[in-house]
Amino acid sequence: MFCSNRGQRGGCGRTFALFLAEVLPRHSVTATLLWQVLVGWLAGAAVQTAVTSLHAQFSLESFYRLVRRVRARLDVLRVALSRERPAPASAHADALGQTVAHLAAVFPSPASPLAAWQHHFQRPLLG
Repeated sequence: MFCSNRGQRGGCGRTFALFLAEVLPRHSVTATLLWQVLVGWLAGAAVQTAVTSLHAQFSLESFYRLVRRVRARLDVLRVALSRERPAPASAHADALGQTVAHLAAVFPSPASPLAAWQHHFQRPLLG
């Protein structure tokens, strides 16, 4: 976003970034779509099954890559979530499953806890 100071406007003349919570910065996939894939995976479906059930317009490899990126950021996600609320008891042995359950517990009402995470912490989910 550019705050214009041309033409005797009262702007500051600086440029700054503006990110929407629903958008995963530098990605075409929205936070809601990624959340739906993670919830489908958590329910026991494979990532491929979760993606095809959503009729997403993106390649399957894109979602595999995003899930790998979420796994790589689990340390940041879990620390931030633990500051908000202790992790709930989870039947999942996988750290990603535990984190998805923790996200759902901390941000229960919105359609996408991933977007709510970005909005609440004012940081991009995937770094």
